[in-house]
Amino acid sequence: MADFQIDDTVDITDVVCPVTFVKAKVALEELDDGQILSIHMNDGEPVQNVPRSIKEEGHKILKLLQNEDGTYDLIVKKVGD
Repeated sequence: MADFQIDDTVDITDVVCPVTFVKAKVALEELDDGQILSIHMNDGEPVQNVPRSIKEEGHKILKLLQNEDGTYDLIVKKVGD
């Protein structure tokens, strides 16, 4: 993760879709344009839906990292309107 500086992190492993995206979106809204958010999430629906929804919002997916415990970290750069 030396490629970029993470500005904030949100853990959405405790919620299910569609709340996963809502929590991620709220965390992104709190950042300034150009800042980077790490979203910690479970495998399955969150990994399938959250990255797609964030892209549709216009933000940039930098990386999707698979962790050894079956979770993922999605690294997102906030893009302004």
